[in-house]
Amino acid sequence: MASLVIVGESEDVSFTKPLGRLSVFYYGVGHMLNDITASCWFTYLLLFLTQIGLSPRDAAIVMLSGQVADGFATVFVGELIDRFGHFKIWHTAGSLLVAISFSSVFGGCLPCTILHSNSLTLETLSYSMFAAIFNIGWAATQVSHMAMVNYITLNSTSRVALTSSRNAFSMVANLALYAIALVVFGVSKADTKENTESQYRWIAYSCITVGCCFVVVFLMGTKEPRIPWAYWFRKILYYQVAMVYLLTRLVLNVSQAYLAFFVIDDLQMAQSAKALVSERRISVDHRTCLNQCFHFQIPAIIYICSFVVSVMLQEIPWNGKRLKAYYCAGGIIWMFCGVSVLFLPRSINSFMYAVSVFIGIANALILVTAISMQSVLVGSVLGGCAFVCGSLSFLDKMSCGIALYVLQSHKSGTSPEVVVNSTHSFDFSVTRYGLGLVPAVCSFIGVVVTYFMELDGTIVKPLCQPLLLE
Repeated sequence: MASLVIVGESEDVSFTKPLGRLSVFYYGVGHMLNDITASCWFTYLLLFLTQIGLSPRDAAIVMLSGQVADGFATVFVGELIDRFGHFKIWHTAGSLLVAISFSSVFGGCLPCTILHSNSLTLETLSYSMFAAIFNIGWAATQVSHMAMVNYITLNSTSRVALTSSRNAFSMVANLALYAIALVVFGVSKADTKENTESQYRWIAYSCITVGCCFVVVFLMGTKEPRIPWAYWFRKILYYQVAMVYLLTRLVLNVSQAYLAFFVIDDLQMAQSAKALVSERRISVDHRTCLNQCFHFQIPAIIYICSFVVSVMLQEIPWNGKRLKAYYCAGGIIWMFCGVSVLFLPRSINSFMYAVSVFIGIANALILVTAISMQSVLVGSVLGGCAFVCGSLSFLDKMSCGIALYVLQSHKSGTSPEVVVNSTHSFDFSVTRYGLGLVPAVCSFIGVVVTYFMELDGTIVKPLCQPLLLE
């Protein structure tokens, strides 16, 4: 029978000691491979699959297969980690699986090449298989990395600092992806299906190389914590934290998946740039260049703002009340952003730059605090951390997969045509719902649930070294 382990007084002293900068840094970079590949997954997968000829529904099936595999894997991995321990072994195994399989997700249809077939059904099955394999490895890395926080330290502020560091490097990973993509798209053209696959393959290879370097740093710098097992379903707070985490991930993942579509297709921001130079007709290459330019600018603003806020959050002495307050603040900001996105007309599409700043701030606030609520839930009971992380990640993956499948199934197979003189300011497209309505509703529910939470209100000492130099 599983036992519930609580740290003793002698161990509690060492475990509650604030962490130093290097410890926080080593932990923070450990999720870079997952973050950069996940950013590529949510940003480019649907775009890539539709560009090579799959229908929006088939593309959604590929993404759903990966999300479902990830969701179930998180539960099983969490249980296995709780039973057998060895965080770093699971992290290493998951990272290897991610590195090996991710290039195949964006690398063309291997079974089609072997069987000399152009069947769209076979393509869909092939991409779905590799997507599932990739997400199983991703789940092993994610659960082991998230669960380590609660075994590394009992200091609540240090736990938030670890989470903030992880989120800060997540923003670095996102920016690195866009830098890589900008270079690849700039030096090569996607004039054929083969060239399109080659572009995304190089992006995948580059992401894997960068991510693996940081995994090595994490494995060398982080100590292996101890692992017992416990059971959490009797805690009301468990369900509240699970709901908030699920809703937070829905906000981030669904909005990220539809951001590029919204900027290019709905706001037609490349069209605005064309109007400024009074060009009534532009070449396909020029239009593609403009699309990519605005495709990169808005996400870059979001990730830079999130990075800055994530670093700043590391310096705050945290308690339960502050976690609730900062989450609610982020959720309220997202509600206003969601409404702005939903009703933003093309005639003032430059307003999206301002909205993106607030989206970046809100993303950091809700993600850091939502993940930190898991640490508050665990507290000093060092049992079943991996199960908590795994079960919450299961809900996250399943809900995101289903939400994206439903939205994508109602999306037309062709993008809106770009015209110079638009006859209407905006229309309520699936893209607007995905980037505006869904995040706004999820944020509202998350704020309501958070308001009624009962979190520990004890303030603990901050980090022994500040992470921001004065």
